[in-house]
Amino acid sequence: MTPSPASVLPLLLLLLGALPPAAAARGPPRMADKVVPRQVARLGRTVRLQCPVEGDPPPLTMWTKDGRTIHGGWSRFRVLPQGLKVKEVEPEDAGAYVCKATNGFGSLSVNYTLIVMDDTSPGRESPGHDSSSGGQEDPAGKQWARPRFTQPSKMRRRVIARPVGSSVRLKCVASGHPRPDITWMKDDQALTRPEAGEHRRKKWTLSLKNLRPEDSGKYTCRVSNRAGAINATYKVDVIQRTRSKPVLTGTHPVNTTVDFGGTTSFQCKVRSDVKPVIQWLKRVEYGAEGRYNSTIDVGGQKFVVLPTGDVWSRPDGSYLNKLLITRARQDDAGMYICLGANTMGYSFRSAFLTVLPDPKPPGPPVAPSSSTTSLPWPVVIGIPAGAVFIVGTVVLWLCQAKKKPEDTDPTGLGPTLRAALTSRKPQLQTQPRGTQSTANGALSAVKASGGS
Repeated sequence: MTPSPASVLPLLLLLLGALPPAAAARGPPRMADKVVPRQVARLGRTVRLQCPVEGDPPPLTMWTKDGRTIHGGWSRFRVLPQGLKVKEVEPEDAGAYVCKATNGFGSLSVNYTLIVMDDTSPGRESPGHDSSSGGQEDPAGKQWARPRFTQPSKMRRRVIARPVGSSVRLKCVASGHPRPDITWMKDDQALTRPEAGEHRRKKWTLSLKNLRPEDSGKYTCRVSNRAGAINATYKVDVIQRTRSKPVLTGTHPVNTTVDFGGTTSFQCKVRSDVKPVIQWLKRVEYGAEGRYNSTIDVGGQKFVVLPTGDVWSRPDGSYLNKLLITRARQDDAGMYICLGANTMGYSFRSAFLTVLPDPKPPGPPVAPSSSTTSLPWPVVIGIPAGAVFIVGTVVLWLCQAKKKPEDTDPTGLGPTLRAALTSRKPQLQTQPRGTQSTANGALSAVKASGGS
């Protein structure tokens, strides 16, 4: 039994509705889930800020704090595929965080406000604390406790080596009652470095930035309250390094194949002591130099400089850049080069893009009932017109052929004889049979006179 069109139509509509529209597959980044803009973190704990964005092509994400880009030099911060992880939260970590996701179609920002709570802040202690009291209990009856380090596992690495220009954080997070105080010394001398005082908020961490060789030495933290005191010492070695040219890490860029009209990208990962300049080049094929306003020579070959997007800083200290190619055409095929450069030199790596041929467009519809309708309309019109022209030509020729014997002289008698015969024709037709010889004699006479 053949199903009727009315019964098939609902099923067809259901199947079409289940298919996602192709146009919705590509576009700018979009939110994949809701977020809570206001986040609260406990001092010394770990906090994660999510960046639930999606898109096609997949977007690149970049995190900023109070307008500053978070990069690999932020030792406690780690940029993850789906968010940002902050370890051992400190008071100065509070602020405005933004996750910016970007692809070739646009960008999207996810905003957070991070609030850091200190459980041991003075506001949470019992009132009535008197610095002159010499007992082991405060007026509220809470037992005093000597200081202790609350994160000893984070303090096991006491010898730290860092290159010139980098940063380091020395931690001495402690607790006690009354809340302890902390002082820092370098080589047994009170620390007076301005950077240390600027970043030593809440006293638990000493931040040393833009290290110099003279910053090498022993750093000691002394934590004390009325119940006792403890200390810890770090040895910092600042290494004078020789800066080198950038190095392309990993396997990217790699050879890529894309459909005609499709979208693809090349990726380039560069490791450098300082932020490098990353530039994409495309080799100009022989004979195609006139298509471009300007080209450059690299290794004896001509290249055109392509527009380059932002350079992204990775948590591992490397730098990333992507070249996006949309609506690929045959002209986009060829060799591409990622060039990473700094003041010490440059490095580059090449990859090839293959663009598959454009599929042939479908032909015009063909009606199965008539073979003649499959021909182009100029042929359909031209054939009958040509036939009419040929027939007309033949008819005209035949008409001319019928008239031609009247004008010709097949006997070879000449115009004089024809005139004579014409003038004598009525008489010849009235002659009886017996006078045939007379006619013949007249014909002979005419010939004779014509001959004379």
